[in-house]
Amino acid sequence: MSFKGKTVVITGASSGIGAASCIEFAKRGASLALVARRKEKLEELEKTLAKFDINTLVCECNVSDKMQVQKMSSQVIKKFGRIDILVNNAGFAIYGRVSDLTIEEIESQMQTNYFGMIYCTKNFLPKMLEQKSGHIVNVASVAASFGLPGIASYCASKFAMLGFSEGLKHELKGTGIGVTVVSPIMVRTSFFDHQSFGQMPKYSPTSLSAKTVAKAIVSAANSPRLEIIVPSVVRGAVWAKHTFPYIINPILGSAFRKQMAK
Repeated sequence: MSFKGKTVVITGASSGIGAASCIEFAKRGASLALVARRKEKLEELEKTLAKFDINTLVCECNVSDKMQVQKMSSQVIKKFGRIDILVNNAGFAIYGRVSDLTIEEIESQMQTNYFGMIYCTKNFLPKMLEQKSGHIVNVASVAASFGLPGIASYCASKFAMLGFSEGLKHELKGTGIGVTVVSPIMVRTSFFDHQSFGQMPKYSPTSLSAKTVAKAIVSAANSPRLEIIVPSVVRGAVWAKHTFPYIINPILGSAFRKQMAK
């Protein structure tokens, strides 16, 4: 699958899934806009990508700030003249009971994970509509389908992302623009480095590499599907939860409450 001649914008590009996605798209010849808060990390990534002989643009941007996103999108369009794929990947979680988290901590997750996606989509969508082509890939989580204790506010942001994506996909039918959500299970990245996860085991034996998810994101950029769950076998668990919630929800709730009590 070649992306030569395509312009790809990736948020949260400085590490983890974002950085891995940049590498996968670069291998396929895409021009890349690297978007994240940490400019020094983006510049390191840009050096890594130099061997692929592609065009890159480093954009220091906090996606939770609508004015920064507006500036970043203008820079991208000015340099590349188009936007073919937008990967809304920036996101984070704070672990804790709703009763213990501050309102500001809950708001901050929604601001980055959900509204950051909204800001980027709103700023790049007009160009896609003008082109009559493009694809929006929103990186959610299996937590978009399971409300779990300890990460309720994170789940809320991903539920919102999935719902927004589904509605937007319907609106864009016939425009040449696609929308696909990539929902992985636990991924081995710096996501769990936040101090709130200190008492939790970092990764389960079934956790994924960032590269595995990045490859799913590349596939999503050409997919007609609304949601790609990684790994695909987990789709069975999502089906079971929606079909038999009175069985699945108590089991999951009990397991995660036990983890919180440790």
